[in-house]
Amino acid sequence: MKKIISGKVREVYDLEDGRMVIVTTDRISAFDVILPTMITDKGRVLNALSNFWFGYTGDLTKNHMISSDLKDMPAEFQKDEFRGRTILVKKLKMIPYEVIVRGYMFGSMYEAYKKGEPFLGHEFTREYKQAEKLEEPIVTPSTKAAEGHDINVTIDFMKNDLGQELGDKIEKTALAVYKKCYEHAEKNGIIIADTKFEFGLDEEGNLVLADEVLTPDSSRFWNKDTYKTGTSPASYDKQFIRDWLKENNLAGDPDIKSIPEDVVKETSRLYHECVKKITGKDLD
Repeated sequence: MKKIISGKVREVYDLEDGRMVIVTTDRISAFDVILPTMITDKGRVLNALSNFWFGYTGDLTKNHMISSDLKDMPAEFQKDEFRGRTILVKKLKMIPYEVIVRGYMFGSMYEAYKKGEPFLGHEFTREYKQAEKLEEPIVTPSTKAAEGHDINVTIDFMKNDLGQELGDKIEKTALAVYKKCYEHAEKNGIIIADTKFEFGLDEEGNLVLADEVLTPDSSRFWNKDTYKTGTSPASYDKQFIRDWLKENNLAGDPDIKSIPEDVVKETSRLYHECVKKITGKDLD
C-alpha cells in the first residue's frame, strides 16, 4: 500500500490490487490556499453526503464505491480516527475532465451573460436575473490541470477529445444525476445551483462515477428558504469562510496563521445542517 495523493482535503492510498482507500480530512481550502485550521467534522460530512448520493443514484450509473465499513479496510485504517471518513473504492482510469453541471445563472456564467457574450459555447436567448434558474441545466467541462488552475472548455471540445460516444454518455449521465439529486435536495430545503462530477472507466470500459458527489465542497448549495433572484443567495458551501477571508483581506494569503473559533464553529454548523437536510439525519 502506498499513498498516491495528498490533496487539499483527501488522502488517497493505492492497495495495488485494483482498490484504493480514500480518507476525507477536516482540512478546508479557499482561494487555492489550504487553511491552517481544521473545520470540525467537515470530512465526515463530505463522506456521508457522497455515500448517500452514490446509493441514491445507483440506478443511473455505476460508481466506484466498494465499502464504507472499517472492517473491510486494511488493518491500518481500522481505527476510530478513520471512522465515518474512509471509503474503499475501485481504482479506475480517470477521465481527465471535471464535468460541471450548471442549473442557475450565476458566477462566471452570469458575468459573461451581462456582457452579452456566449458562455463556453452556450448562448442565452432570454433575459435572466442573477441566480435565476436556467430553462434547462447545461454541462461545461474543465480540464484537470496537474498544476495551476483548471481550464474551462466547451462540451464539444471534450467530445472531440474523448470521442462522441463517450462524450455524449458523460453529458447524459451528468445531467441525469444532477436532475435526480436536485429534486431530492430541493424538497428538503436546499437548491443545488451547480456541481462538478468526475468519472472514470473500469476494466470493462464502463463509465463510473467517482471522487466526491454533490457535497458543499464540489457544489454550490443555496438555502431554499431565503433564496431569491437578483442576489447572491445564502449558501451551505464554504462561501461563509470565503466571505470572512475577503472581509479581512486574507483571501489567497498563504501566511494566514489561524481561523477564529466562531468562524470555525459556524462553518461546521452549516456543514452539519446540510447533511441533516439531505440525508434526514446528522452524523452518527
